[in-house]
Amino acid sequence: MTRFRILAASALAAGLLLTGCGTTEDPAAGSSAAAAGGGPVTFTDSRGKAVTLPAPATKVVGLEWGEVEMLATLGVAPVGVADVKGFTTWNTAVKLDAGVKDVGTRGEPSVDSIAALKPDLVVMGSDAAATLAPQLEKFVPVLVTKGSDAARNLTRMREDFTLIATAVGKTDKAKQVLSDFDSALAAGKKKIADAGAAGRHFAIADGWKEGSTISIRMFGQGALVSQVGIALGLQNAWAGKVDGVWGLGQTDVEGLNALKDKDVHFFYNASDGTDVFADGLGANAIWKALPFVQKNQMHKMPNGIWTFGGPLSCQQYLDQLVKVYAP
Repeated sequence: MTRFRILAASALAAGLLLTGCGTTEDPAAGSSAAAAGGGPVTFTDSRGKAVTLPAPATKVVGLEWGEVEMLATLGVAPVGVADVKGFTTWNTAVKLDAGVKDVGTRGEPSVDSIAALKPDLVVMGSDAAATLAPQLEKFVPVLVTKGSDAARNLTRMREDFTLIATAVGKTDKAKQVLSDFDSALAAGKKKIADAGAAGRHFAIADGWKEGSTISIRMFGQGALVSQVGIALGLQNAWAGKVDGVWGLGQTDVEGLNALKDKDVHFFYNASDGTDVFADGLGANAIWKALPFVQKNQMHKMPNGIWTFGGPLSCQQYLDQLVKVYAP
């Protein structure tokens, strides 16, 4: 849960200010043909920085799990990943090659470990780009994704995925994956509507315990997985304050009383084996009085569905929501 504590604190206290406009330039037709044939490829990342590679990248290091997932989805096995063990715990949308090298933590990757792999591209999120990217760019091109945007997170996810696909020469594969995701969204939305569940409410959370204190992180309107639920025709019941980048808010068990007036299904993640909701709050009177607990409308998501991932993680979440609202 280390990432969750760090991300929640920085998102809520510091606003997680991201750099760049997050735009992706579609390569010109000539560039696409060249990339397909192994020639130069040019892209503009979330910093607004234009990068030209002599050929589509094949030896790639990924420093954020969503971006690592996107690379593997496109058929590009990363040669290095930040926190390999954590990735395999929290993200089951793809499998990493057995020989992938661990290059440190996502918050503090090892520049020396990355350099030793001699990659032709490093893909990272914008959180640490201001300080880390200049160090890496002394020896390797860097692609910085936007990573999150609570105003348009599903669109942002598609743009990040397409940006990475451009850099690795896999734009046709990206189009197919996104088309499959759109089809799954449309089919799921229809199933929910046909089941009479359109407009039903959901809440999504994760949490952690430090000593006797349980902190709860709510996924508000703009969070990526929240946007998946909304795209299916459902409504997010959490109206509390969230940050403008990740769409995340923080509360405690008393704060969950804000959900009492709605018929809510409550979804949460506990992939690391620490279930603060079923175990940590099991004897809490406030928790036990919440309608979604009393109605058994509390759903622990299957382990390894990453809430900040790419199209495949989003589809995993989509499938679970449809399973609940249109059984």
